[in-house]
Amino acid sequence: MSDFKVIILTFDTLRAIGLRSIFDTTFGVSAFIADEHYFGSFSTTKEPHLFFVDLDILVANLGFFLPRKSKTVLLTEDRTSNDDFPTLCINDSESDIINTISTFLTGGHEEEQITTNTLSQREIEVLRLIASGRINKEIAQELNISINTVLSHRKNITAKLGIKSISGLTFYAMMNGII
Repeated sequence: MSDFKVIILTFDTLRAIGLRSIFDTTFGVSAFIADEHYFGSFSTTKEPHLFFVDLDILVANLGFFLPRKSKTVLLTEDRTSNDDFPTLCINDSESDIINTISTFLTGGHEEEQITTNTLSQREIEVLRLIASGRINKEIAQELNISINTVLSHRKNITAKLGIKSISGLTFYAMMNGII
């Protein structure tokens, strides 16, 4: 895993140093500590395999992280799960943290990696209409399909993207050039 690269984005220096140490000593993975200035120098040619990020940084840079949802791990202080991003509880025991990180490094959450390429052309059309504020009946009429088919497409889009709200789908569509 020597070519595997991780970026740690947190305001807590001690947390960042501890995570970097775990990555280095336990997994032999290169982990780099960054701050909010990281986004100004970001290069897609050197994009890391995973981001470990605090909630404040995630929210402030949601447009950056949403398309990288499958590569982003939210650092939390409790074991509450997040439907949108995988989480790592920083208050867990060292062995639990190592086990969780191991899952991320071996691709345990790769099933969440979705791009617009995985959506069918019809699903992209339905998503575009959802994001433009159309209701199911209007979508069905515009695409000449039944309401049940619209509901099936919506269900598939939600399952593939892991986004449940209309505002989230709209944001995704905007960030991925669908609208």
